[in-house]
Amino acid sequence: MGRQREFDVDTALDAALCVFWRKGYEGASYTDLTQATGVERPALYSAFGNKESLFRRALERYYARYLDFFPAALEQPTSRDVAAYILRGAVEVNTRYPDRKGCLGIHGALAGSDDAEPIRQALIDARAAGEASLRERFERAKTEGDLPESANCTALAAFVMAMTHGMAVQAKAGFTREILEAVVEQALSTWPSNPASEPRANQ
Repeated sequence: MGRQREFDVDTALDAALCVFWRKGYEGASYTDLTQATGVERPALYSAFGNKESLFRRALERYYARYLDFFPAALEQPTSRDVAAYILRGAVEVNTRYPDRKGCLGIHGALAGSDDAEPIRQALIDARAAGEASLRERFERAKTEGDLPESANCTALAAFVMAMTHGMAVQAKAGFTREILEAVVEQALSTWPSNPASEPRANQ
């Protein structure tokens, strides 16, 4: 009979997630991970596989727990509401924890060695999938008349994603929540609208 695991897997995964969030994939050393989780390296990798597998598991948890505002945003009634929900959600999660500001999905592996390339590509793919779902939502908004016919839904989706990525970088650099919230309001002030769908004032 194999030896029973003597640590809580979920607790260890949460601890590893925080290390990766704070230091990125390559910046997180084996010592960082074992100290944070309280689990020796052999037992840690027996549970999760190698460092890459541990990061992928942590990233899945991050998306489910901390970026759950993104799928919820797609259910908002208008395209502007969708954008506002995403941008405000990004500000909140990017500034929620003083010890790990920014976004794990952005800072996990912006650049790195050849060994980290699979992780960098996985993050790129995840962001591309999010942008594609956002573009589809804006295309629906255009079909429904919420956005004008001239709206470029590909550019709008890229704009929202670029804003979220940029704010993650700025949060990591020390921008306050108040400043980032003002940035969101500035971005939303230029959101395209369809005059035909707006209620007319009483004559």
